Amino acid sequence: MKALVLKAPGKPDTLTISELPMPQPGAGEIRVRVRAASLNPIDYKVSLNGHPDWDYPFVLGVDVAGIVDAVGEGVTQWSAGDRVVYHGSFVKPGGFAEYTVTKANSAASIPEGLSFVEAAAFPCAGLTAYQVLQRKMNIKPGQSVLVHAGAGGVGGYAIQLAKAFGASTIITTASPANFDYVKSLGADTVIDYNRENVHERVMEATNGLGVDCILNSINRATAQADLSMLSFGGQLACIAGAPETVADFQPSHKTFTVHKLMLGGAHVSGDDRAEQDLAAMADEFMQLMLEKKVDPMVTEVIALEDVPQALIRLSERHARGKIVAEL
Repeated sequence: MKALVLKAPGKPDTLTISELPMPQPGAGEIRVRVRAASLNPIDYKVSLNGHPDWDYPFVLGVDVAGIVDAVGEGVTQWSAGDRVVYHGSFVKPGGFAEYTVTKANSAASIPEGLSFVEAAAFPCAGLTAYQVLQRKMNIKPGQSVLVHAGAGGVGGYAIQLAKAFGASTIITTASPANFDYVKSLGADTVIDYNRENVHERVMEATNGLGVDCILNSINRATAQADLSMLSFGGQLACIAGAPETVADFQPSHKTFTVHKLMLGGAHVSGDDRAEQDLAAMADEFMQLMLEKKVDPMVTEVIALEDVPQALIRLSERHARGKIVAEL
């Protein structure tokens, strides 16, 4: 089969098209004929140093939509021909190939009305945002939300989900070129993080009370700064590094909660329930897409051969929405 492979740890532009043997599903697994696979930051982040569990040549790509081609021993919920989507394990060969294998219980059925490209776009970024707002923070109607990097995958889905869940004030950071885009997703207040004082703008937008829920996908430094912008009882979720001095910072007059998120941890936990929950969240997320409450945000559809350069652009943090490779 044709696959885009990493022959040794390196930058995304070292990926090359090669021929690999057809993967075989083991017990509890399914083989999927890949129809679409989306690009995510984890693809370029892990490629540079590799992973000790990888065998080379290795195939990247954690978000896959396609057709079940074969099932392993003990699999009864899927049959050849079923349309599925899933967020896969980054330590296993992924979806930048014609065929790939995944755990059967982590996949969700793609409903009629959604294309393979639309389905492939959301798992990593969309389920991260969904887990933060719906599972961890349990966001309530009328609450305020700050979403960093609203033009990106996680940020864009989080803005839409916050709106769908009834948030009264949705604040986001973005570059001026993306102001109109994030407003179209549902943002009420947009802050130019390069030229404006984020703290001052957030406090102004919340009448000095601070924000109820913050989703930070940037770094530890901005997560540390986020603590001062939380309301009483507010919640901060961190994807790319938690603040370092939470205990020292927390004053007696303000209580808050910090969540550290890693969606892919479901696969390495060894807990079948965690993988099954990925599929359950995917079902719930796709229902929101069918109801037109969440747009898949596909801004670019590319060929498998174009993935390396697209990952380079993604690593420069200027990509908008989701880039999907269609096979």
